[in-house]
Amino acid sequence: MEEPLLNTPLVDYHVALGARMAPFAGWNMPVQYSEGILAEHRHCRTATSLFDICHMGEFRVAGPQAAADLDRILARSVLDQALNTCRYNFLLNEQAGVLDDLIVYRFAEDEFFLVVNAGTRSHDVDWIQPRLSPSTSFEDESDAIAKLDLQGPQSAAVLAELGLSIDRQPAYYRFLTLTLWGLPLLISRTGYTGERGFELYFPVAAAGQVWETILATPGVKPAGLGARDTLRLEMGFPLYGHEMDETITPVEAGFGAMLKLEKPREFIGSEVLRDPVRGRPRRRLFGFRLESRRAARHGAAILIDGRQVGVVTSGAVAPSLDIAVAMGYVDAEFDLKPGDAVGLDAGKTVLPATVANTPFYTAGTARA
Repeated sequence: MEEPLLNTPLVDYHVALGARMAPFAGWNMPVQYSEGILAEHRHCRTATSLFDICHMGEFRVAGPQAAADLDRILARSVLDQALNTCRYNFLLNEQAGVLDDLIVYRFAEDEFFLVVNAGTRSHDVDWIQPRLSPSTSFEDESDAIAKLDLQGPQSAAVLAELGLSIDRQPAYYRFLTLTLWGLPLLISRTGYTGERGFELYFPVAAAGQVWETILATPGVKPAGLGARDTLRLEMGFPLYGHEMDETITPVEAGFGAMLKLEKPREFIGSEVLRDPVRGRPRRRLFGFRLESRRAARHGAAILIDGRQVGVVTSGAVAPSLDIAVAMGYVDAEFDLKPGDAVGLDAGKTVLPATVANTPFYTAGTARA
C-alpha cells in the first residue's frame, strides 16, 4: 500500500489559486497555476516569482567536532567554509555515488544548517547521524521550518519594498538571520533558477502569513515545480534522481574540480575517486540542444550512428530559447565536443541534436 502524500502548510492556498497538484518526492505539490508553466517561467526570468519549497529537509548539526565530522562526511571541504556563507556539497556513499546534493550553511565555528532534498531526507538522517562524534548534536528541524524561494531579477527590489533594504541583503551564496514581519528569518542569496533570488526559512506556523505578504507585493506571482524544472534545466543544474543518484559520482556529473581531489583531505568516497581504476568515470554528463521544440524525455536513448551511447536524464522545451534542450550521460569512451551531432530516441522518430555547453541560457541574473 502506498504511503499517503504529504502536504506543505500552503496546500489550501495553492488550491485556492487554481494550482494543478501532483506527487513529487512523496509530497502533494503545485506543478503550475492558472497561467501555466510557460508564463510562470517567463515571469521568473523577467520579474519575480514565489515558490513553495516547504517539502525540503533541514538539519542542524552542532558541537566542537561538528566541522570535522561534516568535513569527513561530505565531499567538499567544510573546515575552510567561512561563517555566514552557503556551500553546495555532496553526500556520498563508500563507492563515491551521490546519496544527496545539498547546501551547507555555516552559522558559527561549531554550528551548521544543512538543506537536503525531500526524497532523500530520511535516508540522509540515517546516513549522517551515526557517523557523527558523540559530542556532535543532530536535529532534524524539517517539520518545524517553512521554506519559500523568491526568485527573479526584481527579487531584491521586492525584498526592499517588504522591509529589507538592498544594502542589508546578503551577497551571493551568503546568508543572514534577522527579525522581519515580526518573525525570525534566515535569508540566503541562493536559488535554483539562474536568476537573482533568495531563499527564506522561518517557523512553519507563519507559512501562510509570509506567503500572503509576499504575493501581495506588486509584480510577484506564484510559480510551481513545472517552471522550477524548466528554469533549472536551462541553467544545466542537476536534479537528484535524474542527473545524480547513488550510482553516479560527482566527477561523472561534472563537479570534479569542486572536490579538489589533488589535496590530501579524506572524506567518504575519496579513496574510490582517487583510485585510477575504480575512480575512472564510466560516463560523462552532456548538454544537448535540439532543432525544434519537440523534447526528448528522461530515459530516451542517446544515439551516435544508430548506436546507443547514453541516456537522457532531463529534457524539455526551454521557454527562454524557444527550442528543446536536454541533459544526459554518454559513455566515457566518446569524447564529444560542442557542435557534435547525436540523435535522441523519441520512439517513432529520432530527434536530431547537437552537443551544447551549459548553461543553455546565459542571461541569468543570479550573480548580478
